[in-house]
Amino acid sequence: MGLFDRLFGKKEEPKIEEVVKEALENLDLSEDVESSLTEAEEVPQEDAEVEIVEQAVLQEEKIQYTVEESLDSESVVEVSQEEVEELPNSEEVTEEDNTELLETVEENSSKVLEAERPQAEETVQEKYDRSLKKTRTGFGARLNAFFANFRSVDEEFFEELEELLIMSDVGVQVASNLTEELRYEAKLENAKKPDALRRVIIEKLVELYEKDGNYDESIQFQDGLTVMLFVGVNGVGKTTSIGKLAHRYKQAGKKVMLVAADTFRAGAVAQLAEWGRRVDVPVVTGPEKADPASVVFDGMERAVAEGIDILMIDTAGRLQNKDNLMAELEKIGRIIKRVVPEAPHETFLALDASTGQNALVQAKEFSKITPLTGIVLTKIDGTARGGVVLAIREELNIPVKLIGFGEKIDDIGEFNSENFMKGLLEGLI
Repeated sequence: MGLFDRLFGKKEEPKIEEVVKEALENLDLSEDVESSLTEAEEVPQEDAEVEIVEQAVLQEEKIQYTVEESLDSESVVEVSQEEVEELPNSEEVTEEDNTELLETVEENSSKVLEAERPQAEETVQEKYDRSLKKTRTGFGARLNAFFANFRSVDEEFFEELEELLIMSDVGVQVASNLTEELRYEAKLENAKKPDALRRVIIEKLVELYEKDGNYDESIQFQDGLTVMLFVGVNGVGKTTSIGKLAHRYKQAGKKVMLVAADTFRAGAVAQLAEWGRRVDVPVVTGPEKADPASVVFDGMERAVAEGIDILMIDTAGRLQNKDNLMAELEKIGRIIKRVVPEAPHETFLALDASTGQNALVQAKEFSKITPLTGIVLTKIDGTARGGVVLAIREELNIPVKLIGFGEKIDDIGEFNSENFMKGLLEGLI
């Protein structure tokens, strides 16, 4: 089964006989209900607070009735709280009893509220759906407006469609390839109405990403030390992603260490050191303006000596001076291999999804400077340009391996094609 069928294939509805059978099996025909059920089982969770309050009202009415019965005078209709306190023989109720009852009601009510307040932890798919909402709704709105404007499938239809796809940041190459394939499909199916091609458009987008089904998304963790090298221009969320990953891996029981190799920016070193303090992992730093490769060498030696599981190295991102950056990254690579010959095991490029096609340009430039094994896609939740993932896949064939869902410390995870495509395209068919 292809990716499209797994994501958007029709679900088979259960047979009516099975539905009736299941309903009959779930019926409770027991006559002795009251003997075994507690109040919590009889009352749904959302109605618990209402029932507690109702019980309190009944108790207070009972108290009031008892107090009134204890009075000899038939002319007394209402008894104030002060009069209740003055009654010498009112043994059935006192102010303390009344206060205790109200406190019990408040305590039970607060317990119900506290039970309702905690929300279930977000699933991975829910994170994708949330972070891709702007992209999905933006593309959906453009697609709906596009189909509303055309009554027939002609050359103008395909030209406008190609422009729409380019505006959705899926890339010129993707837009061109998709449009050509749709022309062929339209002739093959003899499609005359635009709506007949709506599902085909989504299907072709999925197929373009699926390619041969080889996604290469898994991170190459090692049995011993795993070395991850991070590159990317300043401001794309590279250091923040490293900090969040450090938290994620430490929570998974791994021994993590960070290396601040962007030594020419004091702010970068301070930021990584703060993340280390925040998530309680060691950070290797050097003197100001120190040679980045020397700091990396210290970090590699410490990682080996201390039995670290994951070492993450933050580097400079001065793309405007490519020659110097290339020389620096090559030197860092040699130093890493001097300690662990097969490292780095991953070289990640951090890209800000909100920059759209500019992210594609950065990916092209960095791929010329150093071999890249994967991409960390950041800030996907704040942009409508998530389609750039399709462009990167089609034009560079560099897999996205990590994705940032938002600003919370746990809003980062390993990339999953099916979750992403479902979050990107769900509801557009």
